[in-house]
Amino acid sequence: MSLRTAFMGTPDFAAAALSALAQGGHEIACVYTRPPRPAGRGKRLRQSPVHELAQQLGLPVRTPHSLRDAAEQDAFAALDLDVAIVAAYGLILPGPVLEAPRHGCINLHASLLPRWRGAAPIQRAIMAGDRVTGVQAMQMEEGLDTGPVLAERRVPIADDDTFASLHGKLAEAGAALLPDVLDALEAGTLVPRPQDSEGVTYAHKIDKTETRLDWHRPALHLERQVRALSPHPGAWCIMPSARGPVRVKVLMARAEQGSGAPGTVLDDALLIACGDGALRLTRLQKAGGKAQDADSFLRGMPVAQGAVLS
Repeated sequence: MSLRTAFMGTPDFAAAALSALAQGGHEIACVYTRPPRPAGRGKRLRQSPVHELAQQLGLPVRTPHSLRDAAEQDAFAALDLDVAIVAAYGLILPGPVLEAPRHGCINLHASLLPRWRGAAPIQRAIMAGDRVTGVQAMQMEEGLDTGPVLAERRVPIADDDTFASLHGKLAEAGAALLPDVLDALEAGTLVPRPQDSEGVTYAHKIDKTETRLDWHRPALHLERQVRALSPHPGAWCIMPSARGPVRVKVLMARAEQGSGAPGTVLDDALLIACGDGALRLTRLQKAGGKAQDADSFLRGMPVAQGAVLS
């Protein structure tokens, strides 16, 4: 016997879970994902990673702009589901959708709840200097990531983890967790654990005002900011050049010893003075250019010791 499921997700993190679900022997009645969006220089419509994978698997795909419409809710209920799996879908699920499957909706969330409820748990965990995170399967409620936890896998955060690397680890953990959750659900052995009422934090969506590097902040905080935003949207600063100020994305950096007026270049290898300590910029990317290590970057755009980054 297998469960009749629907899958609801959009980015690469969700695609890994869909792949695991497809291999697990359970019936996938439908895949829900965000509608195609303009992307690239030509602004052509691009399907989400989940959409592309679902088509490769021969699964029916729906791309509603909202699930608040009664017709959409009726169509979802008509699927006659045992359970819906949700992973970084990007749309709010209203009450009638949450209640339609016999076992409700289960969300794969990339944090250890109640820490980092919300939209950007991976980035916020790195920014905060957390040493461990994880993926949890949660029974969904109408509140924001408030439902009881069904299962989890913990993932250590390495000192050099970026958003990209930690995202990959968590996607793998979520894909490994999902089959166990569904098998336990089918067997009736899942035991929901209410979230702790203490220690609640919110992973608010990254605002573009958070991406610029402020050299008055401690170097360790800036290192975390760089890692949390790498490669997208990317932390950035303005550097002097022979042709005038240039906006540069910083993709990798590390905190080191050093002192000086914030923003001052302390050596010929991009060690920048901060409010406390200094930040070594090790991988950079000019607007419209390719990512480079610091040595290659400096050969094309020298930044002299003593220069000041605004």
